[in-house]
Amino acid sequence: MTLQTERVRTLEDVRAFLTGSQALDFDGVDREGAYDLVRRTLVRLDYDQLGKRDKGLVKRYLEKITGLSRAQLTRLVAQYRATGRIEDRRRKPPSRPFRRRYTDADIRLLARVDEGLDNMSGPATRAVLRRQYRMHGDSRFERLAGLSNGHLYNLRKSRAYGLVRKRWDRTRSTPVAIGDRRKPDPRGRPGWLRVDTVHQGDLDGAKGVYLINLVDSVTQWEHVAAVEAISERFLLPALAESLAGFPFRVRGFHADNGSEYINHRVAGLLDKLHVEEFTKSRPRRSNDNALVEGKNAAVVRKWLGYDHIPCCFADRVNRFTARALTPWLNFHRPCLFPTVERDAKGRERVRYLDADVMTPCEKLESLPDAERFLVEGTSLAALAAQSVERSDLEAVEAVNQARRELFRDIGVGRTGAAVA
Repeated sequence: MTLQTERVRTLEDVRAFLTGSQALDFDGVDREGAYDLVRRTLVRLDYDQLGKRDKGLVKRYLEKITGLSRAQLTRLVAQYRATGRIEDRRRKPPSRPFRRRYTDADIRLLARVDEGLDNMSGPATRAVLRRQYRMHGDSRFERLAGLSNGHLYNLRKSRAYGLVRKRWDRTRSTPVAIGDRRKPDPRGRPGWLRVDTVHQGDLDGAKGVYLINLVDSVTQWEHVAAVEAISERFLLPALAESLAGFPFRVRGFHADNGSEYINHRVAGLLDKLHVEEFTKSRPRRSNDNALVEGKNAAVVRKWLGYDHIPCCFADRVNRFTARALTPWLNFHRPCLFPTVERDAKGRERVRYLDADVMTPCEKLESLPDAERFLVEGTSLAALAAQSVERSDLEAVEAVNQARRELFRDIGVGRTGAAVA
């Protein structure tokens, strides 16, 4: 709103208005009216002949009655002093604009093509437009057939395109700078672990148990743990307990790109335990975590099958894996260890020799200077004594009996769980 200002004819009237003692009537006005009001006021008060203080007084008065900013008023006054006029100099459409090459109908046609093609890349879309005109003779595509790649994206941003088709992209994940994206290189030393998660499935909306499988890269020493969920509340304590169960110091931790492991909580736990390396698999390198993936099938699925195990039985499953399964895996289950040879052409050949078939405990004992890798309070003699407490067949029968009791207690069948 501006004011009927015909009564304001002197600087005294301006001062009276600014102090609130001058009575004036309000009336609406547009931008052109505001500019005209500024011009007439400057003429009426003879602005060019005023001193600096009085000019500031007039500007405050105009600022109040027009609602224009001080900077905008300064520009208008400068324009008036230079030309004697005040005009709206905002950018306007040219009086004789260039002829548009692509009409609204062309843009709407492009939008329908994009909708059918699900927004293909620019070159692929342009190829379709050319083929539609040149090969199939569709005259509607005559102008679009010559569309450039850059202008294609300009048309997709236009208002006419948006009126026909709106596109919402899914939120893209932000890369997390946790862990080195590379394959670990233990160089024959134990303590570089691979980790993966096996889920026992969902049934009628009920979540199943999650199994955490950790395998050492060199000795194939393995720990299996069970948790209700892979949230930090359950996962972190299970990881800490499993890492503490290895007889050697854990120096490396490698996972795929699952968020249950690639997060700040797990990174903090590994840092607290002084784990030197935290690595994750590279894209299109499926062998980076192949060792633990193979153990998922050869060990976890073999002993616990594929049936749904409700998450409420996670503690019982964890007792079975910790007390029966894990000791048997490390002290009584033979594993195959590869021997890499080079042929005459220098190519590497992987062979599995009978002499290299041994248990993880035996593999650890066979390493040069193995004692220096062990954690405090553990010795090779103690590990060897534990491995001969019972025979391999007695140990596997104990595991089978514990598994039968587990499945009987939780009321789950054994479909897919083969007898070892």
